[in-house]
Amino acid sequence: MSKRIVQSLMQGAFRRILVGAVFFALTLLLAVVGYIWFGWTLLEAVYMVVITIFGVGYGEVNPLETPTQKIFTILVIIAGTSSAVYIVGGFVQMITEGEINRAFAAQLKQRNMENLCDHVVLCGFGRMGQVLARQLTEVGEALVIIDAKGDRAQLAEERGYLARQGNASDEELLEAVGIKRAKALATVLPDDATNVFITLTAKELNPNLTVLARGELTSTEKKLRLAGADHVILPAALSGIRMANLITRPTAVDFLAQQEERNHLNDLLAQIDVQMDELAIAPGSLLAGKTIREIEIRSKGTFIIVALRRASGELRIHPAPSLMLAAGDTLLILGHQSDIPQFARNYELKPQFRYRDTSS
Repeated sequence: MSKRIVQSLMQGAFRRILVGAVFFALTLLLAVVGYIWFGWTLLEAVYMVVITIFGVGYGEVNPLETPTQKIFTILVIIAGTSSAVYIVGGFVQMITEGEINRAFAAQLKQRNMENLCDHVVLCGFGRMGQVLARQLTEVGEALVIIDAKGDRAQLAEERGYLARQGNASDEELLEAVGIKRAKALATVLPDDATNVFITLTAKELNPNLTVLARGELTSTEKKLRLAGADHVILPAALSGIRMANLITRPTAVDFLAQQEERNHLNDLLAQIDVQMDELAIAPGSLLAGKTIREIEIRSKGTFIIVALRRASGELRIHPAPSLMLAAGDTLLILGHQSDIPQFARNYELKPQFRYRDTSS
């Protein structure tokens, strides 16, 4: 049943209700006018119409003496009752068609999932999941999305994807989306423990499945690989390597100098919840006199240090872990958007600039 047909049926039910309501209102009006024409007062006429149409069963307000009055009353009963039943029928039709449509849509979605083969199961429809889904769709990959949040699952369906709401580590749900026939599973949830659990469950159900997993902390990579992940994606590490390569090559300067290209890079970083900041070591900062290794330990894996600029202007790419910082030095770091500002406040660092597009 296509969306256009469903809309047509719903419009037909609404039109039926509207026609019935208009006919019912005209019946009431003409009945009141008719009884007034018989010589009754307005109140008597309204009262007579109400008890007649709704079948209350009280006696007539005034005796119906002539055949005309009796025939008129019969017509009022038939017209009023018929229009009321017509209206109720419209409501029943609207409710029934809505329920049938939902049941049909659910059945159709399940049938489509059952027919899938060599598809990709995507766990998580956040910002990274949305980017991944769009890229897979553009190259023609069949895709099923799982997300525990109802609003995200609904958003996926609105964008035309096959989607299910639920916990992606649940075996029954994975089997329902055809995990045993799938060729790959990508779990891009922001919680490392959940990604590990999903990987374990998916690999148990389909040992031949290719699993790509997102990791927030570098220490999680080993756990994900032990769980069976074939590829582990560390957004902060990958972005840091890419940015470092840009800095170490002559073309990187030209690339970052062009506003359009820089904005494009900023958008890519924002999609994976990453930003690049320059943080200056202020006089009196707790990090002055500390080594690069000590700073990375204090950050608990929330960012990586891409480069260091000394107060003299000397730039060092991939600074050695034993290198000691001094007041006036500037760190070029890459990490999560929510973690860098907090780290800067805790250690009295001064943000110099941010590789983000601030025009929006």
